[in-house]
Amino acid sequence: MLKKKILVVDDEPSISMLIEFNLKLVGFEVYCVFDGEAVFDAIQTFRPDLIVLDLMLPKMDGFQVCRKLRNQNNLVPIIMLTAMQDLTDKIAGLDNGADDYMTKPFSPQELISRIHAIHRRIQTLPSASENTPITIGQISIKADQREVTMNGAPIELTPKEFELLLFLCKHRGKVLSRQQLLHGVWDYHFLGDTRIVDVHISHLRDKIEQNARNPEYIMTIRNVGYKLTEPVVKESLA
Repeated sequence: MLKKKILVVDDEPSISMLIEFNLKLVGFEVYCVFDGEAVFDAIQTFRPDLIVLDLMLPKMDGFQVCRKLRNQNNLVPIIMLTAMQDLTDKIAGLDNGADDYMTKPFSPQELISRIHAIHRRIQTLPSASENTPITIGQISIKADQREVTMNGAPIELTPKEFELLLFLCKHRGKVLSRQQLLHGVWDYHFLGDTRIVDVHISHLRDKIEQNARNPEYIMTIRNVGYKLTEPVVKESLA
């Protein structure tokens, strides 16, 4: 089996060397670059299966790299590294296209675990049985093509918003706690920050609901979590 390729992007050589050493130790092929602009040449030559991307970089920061890759329809998974503790910065990374984030200082073993978790999600989403579009209300999801439409018009979702919507659809009608969503969508098996779920639910509602303040699809279950429901069809008066 071919080794998975990991591109490490960090301008601190000591951190790059630490990550490279530990990833190679468990069998990954690793290539390091030290600024944001270098990512795009590396994408063409190295063709990574995943990118470990620092937020604060010379020439182009991590947010800009994420946005540019996603605007080019490049869906290579990205784990963003940040020295910032502010949740706003972490959510901004996810909103710009990152699949996960880790706060410095971090454990190399946890980074390896996160990489394996993302690869597991890629292998299981979508499955072979999901070639048929999933329909709920006016929403249609083609899981194998990662496409979502509303009344036939395409809806632009980030990779994480797509995974969240698909996970909710797979469990339609079931109340899911925020921790269950963290586990199912982000593959967090520990007590993660559930506010990330709330922010992504809010952004998803903005894109699929006619009125995000009065949702028809994604319902909030107070003190528990969320539930995806089939919209109620209102009968017109004769």
